[in-house]
Amino acid sequence: MMVSTREKLNIFAAVLHLLAMILSLAAAAAMSSSSGSSLNSSSPLDPFDFSTTWSLPEDPSNSSSEPVVRTLTPDLHPASTAVTVQEVSPWDIALCVTGTLISCENALVIAVLFYTPTLRAPMFILIGSLAVADLLAGLGLILNFVFTYLVDSSVEFVTLLSVGLLISAFSASVLNILAITVDRYLSLYNALTYHTERTVTFTYLMVVFIWVSCLTLGLLPALGWNCLKDESTCSICRPVTKNNAVALAVTFLLVFALMMQLYLQICKIAFRHAQQIAVQHQFVAISTTKGVSTLSAILCAFGACWLPFAMYSIVADSSYPVIYTYATVLPATCCSVINPIIYAFRNPDIQKSLWMACCGCVPSNLSLRPRTSSDV
Repeated sequence: MMVSTREKLNIFAAVLHLLAMILSLAAAAAMSSSSGSSLNSSSPLDPFDFSTTWSLPEDPSNSSSEPVVRTLTPDLHPASTAVTVQEVSPWDIALCVTGTLISCENALVIAVLFYTPTLRAPMFILIGSLAVADLLAGLGLILNFVFTYLVDSSVEFVTLLSVGLLISAFSASVLNILAITVDRYLSLYNALTYHTERTVTFTYLMVVFIWVSCLTLGLLPALGWNCLKDESTCSICRPVTKNNAVALAVTFLLVFALMMQLYLQICKIAFRHAQQIAVQHQFVAISTTKGVSTLSAILCAFGACWLPFAMYSIVADSSYPVIYTYATVLPATCCSVINPIIYAFRNPDIQKSLWMACCGCVPSNLSLRPRTSSDV
């Protein structure tokens, strides 16, 4: 696969532009946290400061109502209009850093897929959709940090926008992983008819269905399914209601169960193919065993990231300590960090494009065999 100099420059320009936007958001959030801490420092008392109230001390020796001369003394309690600075949580900083890493990784994947015309197979369409979902999830984590410490979080629009973006992005990420699993199963089950126009059309319809469904889920809090008017109904992720959070968690558990079933079927088909090829029996047995180990690692990583948050969403509500919410949300966001490594950077075709874009050559130890959707 040859990549021209112009295509390489286009890939670099797109990546640099996306990374500049992402890093500028993260830098703005970091500057806001540092500037906020400076507002906490004590300042000398200003008698002309209208936020300072003045009171007359009561003289206990004078119980009569006759007017007496008293000295004005300042009341050091600030007025109700004083600006309060929110302390930056280390958990929010960790989520912001994770979001920056997610955005940088997936921006690179999107740029490579967009500027490489040969990467248009159904598998790459799904990988690109997954990268877009994870990129939006990373940007959502950065924007959530900015909205929390730069914008008044009491504004309903800001809260609903941030939560809606995160729900849509992470839901799309999970469903795209399921779609990739379905694509791998179909590529083995219908190996002869996989590379047809019908498969490409089915892939595009599946991607459209995923994004329409996830955008609808993200709009639900803005359409009234929220707990802003009744805090007692809030889940661990305000303003999502407890019922909606349980529904999302149960849906995830069903998706995870379906993925386990599909990967089990993939393993069965792979072992059946291995038994049918007698000439390369030893080689295929070794490669099949390696493939099963890879599938197990992928499934375990996905479950380890999302299962704690899903189970905690079912049993907990807004009255539980917030540290438990952070401790389950952070591993879930890390799933979007490892998705590009599992589904994109391990692919030889994407590796070739990256090597050609970076140094104009392909390493000799890189596999020249075209990678199919059934490969893991």
